[in-house]
Amino acid sequence: MADKVSCDVLPEGVLTVEQAQTLILAGVRAITTTECVELKQAAGRVLAEDLQAGFDVPPHCNSSMDGYAFAHASLMQQAPLMQIGSSWAGHPYQGRVQLGECVRIMTGACLPQGADTVEMQENTIKNGLEISFLRLPKLGENVRYPGEDLKQGETILSNGRKLTAADIGLIASLGMAEVKVLRKPRIAFFSTGDELKQAGTPLGWGEIYDSNRYTLNALLQELPVEVLDLGIIPDQAEAVEHAFFQAQSQADLLITSGGVSVGDADFVTSTLNKLGKVKFWKMAMKPGKPLAHGVLGDCLFFGLPGNPVSVMATFLLFVRPAILKLAGHPITEPHTYTATTLTPIKKIPGRKDYQRGIYTQTAQGYQVQTTGKQESHMLRSMSQANCFIVLERETSDLEAGSLVSILPFASFS
Repeated sequence: MADKVSCDVLPEGVLTVEQAQTLILAGVRAITTTECVELKQAAGRVLAEDLQAGFDVPPHCNSSMDGYAFAHASLMQQAPLMQIGSSWAGHPYQGRVQLGECVRIMTGACLPQGADTVEMQENTIKNGLEISFLRLPKLGENVRYPGEDLKQGETILSNGRKLTAADIGLIASLGMAEVKVLRKPRIAFFSTGDELKQAGTPLGWGEIYDSNRYTLNALLQELPVEVLDLGIIPDQAEAVEHAFFQAQSQADLLITSGGVSVGDADFVTSTLNKLGKVKFWKMAMKPGKPLAHGVLGDCLFFGLPGNPVSVMATFLLFVRPAILKLAGHPITEPHTYTATTLTPIKKIPGRKDYQRGIYTQTAQGYQVQTTGKQESHMLRSMSQANCFIVLERETSDLEAGSLVSILPFASFS
């Protein structure tokens, strides 16, 4: 009988997923430099100052209904009111409403002087210019008062807030055309490997297309960052070192794919050791065990594995949270759900697995099945999947019908 695999103690230098995530985020500091951007470009950006209302919102009494504005004291006369004019949004009535008079008013239009109440048109009878009411409205009914939404001098949004669509509209309502925000992190990335070719060029014997840069670029486009694609770097120590210098001078964070193993042509980790500092480069995780993390001067560094599935998994679980913290965004733990497996799952204890799965929600709860083979070079499995099936280190093979945790890809959006 084979010895039981112990998951209590890891080999020296190998971190758990949770240890790696904690270590990474502890070393990230949010960018503090700021820039002013046009309000239309500010959605999703992080506010770099408190914003105060420069005036009351709304700035004047206005009607919340289409109807008739009048002085409530006129109701004491128990007689129809005489319409003397109209007040439209943007074109207010210029005169004063006396007792016994009213003004036709539209939603959002300024309340005329002398008026303090609005009755909606559905509750009125019009006979020429005479207006009668079908009910007795209350004083101040259907009137919006200055400052109901915002008071002058009130802080409306605080420094550090990620601006939403509603926030943008709120800022615009105060007449602000631009806003001060944290600048976007600059993210550089490149792939390494003499076997890699740019998409759109013919392949030679033993060559493959570089998919990782396109994957990383797409993942980065979903984040508030500026992207610097450094291309494909050959397996040469001098070329890798030059790319490192370029990234260090231009970027806040560098991502590489490939070259972090222990092969003779893998120069990424050794170059980081030479020019910066390696914090760790092994994790008890599948896929993605050889993830190198460190610093290159003031530039954060992530050396992702070369296999496409490993690139996506390590980016989502480790790089993405670091970028969000760098950008000043709050970090929230992706939400997991419990699902019932529809298929058996193979698992060797020792590493935390993130297998590709397809989940559905039924009346009985969540159900999930794997996408099939879980090899880390099979990018199609990520394209087919909509979740990770998360299997803890001590987990072994599971039968169909077992309960597992799933991490939907939508949790990362």
